[in-house]
Amino acid sequence: MMVVVTYDVDLTQPAGAKRLRRVARICEGMGVRVQNSVFEILLDQAGLIRLKQRLQAVIDPAQDSVRFYLLGTNYQRRIDSMGKPQRIQQDGDLIL
Repeated sequence: MMVVVTYDVDLTQPAGAKRLRRVARICEGMGVRVQNSVFEILLDQAGLIRLKQRLQAVIDPAQDSVRFYLLGTNYQRRIDSMGKPQRIQQDGDLIL
C-alpha cells in the first residue's frame, strides 16, 4: 500500500534538529521524499507498524507531529501532481 508520511518537528529547542534528522533518515530509508517533510512509502501492514514504531521512538509527542495518509494499493489514480516530476518511481522498474 502507498502511505504518505508528513512530519513537523519542533526546532525551537536544540534537540529538535537531531530529531528532525533522525525522522528524515528513517523515512528516506523506506521511501521517496516528494517534498521537504513529505514522503511516499510503499509498504505492507507489517512495514507500516515497524515504521510507526521507529518514528515513535524518535519524536517528542508533546512537540512533534507525524501524519500517515493511507492511499491503499490503487494509489496511482489518487495522486495528481504539477510541476517538477518525481525522480524515482517506487513501483516501476529500476535499471542501474
